[in-house]
Amino acid sequence: MEWNLLTVQNFSIIDREIDKSVFSPAEYEIVKRVVFSTGDLEYASVINFANNPLSNGFAALETRVPIMVDTPVIQAGVLPFLQQTFMNPVYCLEDFALPASVTATKSKIWQKLSKNYPSAIYIIGENPVSLFSLLDLIESVQVKPSLIIATPSGFTRKEIINKMLQKSGVSHIRFDSYKGGVTVAIAIFQGLIELGWLAKNSTMPMKNPKVRS
Repeated sequence: MEWNLLTVQNFSIIDREIDKSVFSPAEYEIVKRVVFSTGDLEYASVINFANNPLSNGFAALETRVPIMVDTPVIQAGVLPFLQQTFMNPVYCLEDFALPASVTATKSKIWQKLSKNYPSAIYIIGENPVSLFSLLDLIESVQVKPSLIIATPSGFTRKEIINKMLQKSGVSHIRFDSYKGGVTVAIAIFQGLIELGWLAKNSTMPMKNPKVRS
């Protein structure tokens, strides 16, 4: 994130509007970035951090587990931060061409990819079908992700997805509302990277790449 006077002023307003006492300091840093990236204070009241997602996410980054994303937009948003910090590889569902077979689906490609990296960090910001596929794999004990960042927006089946996430017991960050999208997924993960890197190298702060927040 590029810091300038306007950014500082916006964060100052966010600090006044949000009740920080309901979050840990690290969680609040994530929340603040989400609100800043969307201009929507309501996100602070619907974000849910379940099963120690930040500490588990930090540990996964440090061990360089792969990052799995559902859209190239997220890949482009997080890759510059990873390239100058933890160096985790990022795989995108859209990078894998579908076979000519009429039975081939993106869901099947996603399942195959997930089985290759069962402990990966998963960032799903757009495609609820990919999230359903991942949750099915978790339920059948075929994968156990280190962290899921699940932010698909939508009015249908969102409640079902959130119940499945809670039941999974996997560390995750989600929104308990119809809100979401790739912008907030990127903001969450960029914040996670920066917090983890600063904790690991407190005397070596990370430079800010010029990418959108």
